[in-house]
Amino acid sequence: MTGDPGSPWPGKRDVVALGRAGEGWAAIVLAGSAPGTRWDLDAGAWASWVAEVERGGGPRWVCADAKATAALLLGEGVRLARCYDLRLAHDILARSVPGGPVSGPAPRPRADTPGALFELDAEGPDPGDAVEVARAWERQQRALAGAANADRLRLLLAAESAGALVAADMEAAGLPWDRAHHERILDAELGAADASGMPARMAQRARDVRRALGREALVLDSPGQVLAALQAAGVPVRSTSRGELVEHDHPAIPPLLAYKKLARLHTANGREWLAAWAPAGRFRPEYVPAGVVTGRWASSGGGALQIPRLLRPAVRADPGWRIVAADVAQLEPRVLAAMARDEAMASAARGADLYAGLVARGVAATRAEAKVAMLGALYGATSGDAGRLVPRLRRTFGRAMHVVDAAARAGERGEQVATWLGRTSPDPGAAWRALQDEAAAEGAPEAVRDAARRAAREQGRFTRNFVVQGTAAEWALAWLADLRIRLAQIPPVDPDRAGTGSGPAFSRVPHIAFFLHDEVILHVPAERADAAARAVRDAAEAAGRLLFGAFPLDFPLDLAVREDAAKE
Repeated sequence: MTGDPGSPWPGKRDVVALGRAGEGWAAIVLAGSAPGTRWDLDAGAWASWVAEVERGGGPRWVCADAKATAALLLGEGVRLARCYDLRLAHDILARSVPGGPVSGPAPRPRADTPGALFELDAEGPDPGDAVEVARAWERQQRALAGAANADRLRLLLAAESAGALVAADMEAAGLPWDRAHHERILDAELGAADASGMPARMAQRARDVRRALGREALVLDSPGQVLAALQAAGVPVRSTSRGELVEHDHPAIPPLLAYKKLARLHTANGREWLAAWAPAGRFRPEYVPAGVVTGRWASSGGGALQIPRLLRPAVRADPGWRIVAADVAQLEPRVLAAMARDEAMASAARGADLYAGLVARGVAATRAEAKVAMLGALYGATSGDAGRLVPRLRRTFGRAMHVVDAAARAGERGEQVATWLGRTSPDPGAAWRALQDEAAAEGAPEAVRDAARRAAREQGRFTRNFVVQGTAAEWALAWLADLRIRLAQIPPVDPDRAGTGSGPAFSRVPHIAFFLHDEVILHVPAERADAAARAVRDAAEAAGRLLFGAFPLDFPLDLAVREDAAKE
């Protein structure tokens, strides 16, 4: 290890680039106590050095890919408290700041996808060269300095970067998964496999469908064959989607729907999935922070965002540990109320079910109708019950509706819109603009004009939802970031209470094990469950204050402490 022997190690006030340097690593102070100070670290000692710096009150580490760097450290039992993720920041700044931090399109924030910022090893993610990390950070800071909404963008970048650390934490710790319980669910739902490998109940439903359609050789996994067979039997369907099938009365429909449901379970979460993604009592999917343009997360393996409700009981805490599960009630409508400063809508939601509040204010006759009305407002529905009810929302909650209506009109004009903290929507693209120009030309065919109007409405629906869904994602990131800090302050349990399957960094402490849009699942020692539950609630309140100040809006949680994650 080399460095200026007279310089103290980085502290909380410092911003420090962390990246590769030859065969080892380097840390370079970018801002704070002694800018320019550099430490060159041996490959075998860098993790212990970072751990020692963290124990003294670590800096904000600047990483090319914080999730990749954090994953390497977590393998050594070392956690980063704070970071700045250059990849995720670049994706935001390239759209949200005129000119962006670097030229060219923004790379998608994927840990396994090479981007324009750094040359990466084709075999997998690389933390980046330390000098290039420092230069990229400087470019981004110059871009931020020229942004009109720099303070909000800085908050967004901090929250986004914290999300990268949470994703690394969750992949390292895993979600506790009871293989035996999962297999019992599969046995109960699917039955034992026959000689062909198909589960018995699937095979029986397949036979029922073939018999009802008179097609003994019908391949049920071929949508084309099934569609042709249904049409030949007089069922006027245009697809095999569930939404269309349920509209028709034919003896083949019930067993076909049952087969499709069982087939999804068998292929998406059957025994092959169990062996691949939940070995050794932990489900470890691959999370992609900001994998969706609105800032929502995605997953690139394991189907983390699509765990069926049926399998939730298989999420089971280790002996002596507990699951703390929490999700936010009606997050997106609440966020809309806060963005619009619509006190009437906030009042309808305060301390209660928002949809019930809409019923009490005469917007809808039932809770189900109220939900349809709100979804129509968020997604731009103009027909059916939503089309009938949305005008009532405009009369009752004018400020909130103005926000989404204005975003929709901007999208229809081809303009970009931004979330509360400044994430900007993508441009509709050259093809979209060419179609609009063609339709605006004198003498344009009516078919072209119709196509342009449809494209404009579709873009308007996208921007309408973008501002709300994106801001909800920002609230959720703030929630995660604050919660991660609060959990780190809860003392670890004794070694004999460790949950060894969670890895060296998480075996004795409460930790976030799963996140999905508006829901978190923690895995916590039983004696720390109450403290962890308080942390979840306190973090939700803090996230609301951080984004929306003193605006009188709450974010109530459905929170449970139990041995599994089953939803009642």
